[in-house]
Amino acid sequence: MADLCLSISRRIAAPQQRVWDVITDLEGCAERIEAIVKVEMLTGPSVGVGTRWKETRLLFKRETTETMEITAFEPPLRYLVEADSCGAHFASELRCEPDGGAATVLSMTMETTPRTWFAKLMKPLARLTMGTTRKMLERDLDDIAAACTGSGGAVDSLPVRQDASEH
Repeated sequence: MADLCLSISRRIAAPQQRVWDVITDLEGCAERIEAIVKVEMLTGPSVGVGTRWKETRLLFKRETTETMEITAFEPPLRYLVEADSCGAHFASELRCEPDGGAATVLSMTMETTPRTWFAKLMKPLARLTMGTTRKMLERDLDDIAAACTGSGGAVDSLPVRQDASEH
């Protein structure tokens, strides 16, 4: 069970398949999502369970690189990405739910579970960064929405849900 959980959603004015194509184009993420500096595929270009990559992202004004792996893959509905870093296990689900014929609700849920003594000790600090993490994920979803709709911004991307919890 995750100790920290953050969920956000956006309604994107694009069909489910278009949103799915954008979020599964891992190699193109650095071109679409401003905070991602670079992506290095470790398992080749096809995407599915077992796909691994290194993602370098600007986080708290510093570049950080994490190795990620897709552990569940159900096109065109959802995929789950997992990573271990700084003594914690991270699981992020991206889900595309059709909302009528021409729109999709894209949801991202990130769960964090501290695994080491030090990570457990740092849990109160992690709670303090939840607002910053939420803003980062919102910007990611805005960038994805812009890529799906071809707009310069996420004008058609309306927030539909935000939830942060501690378990």
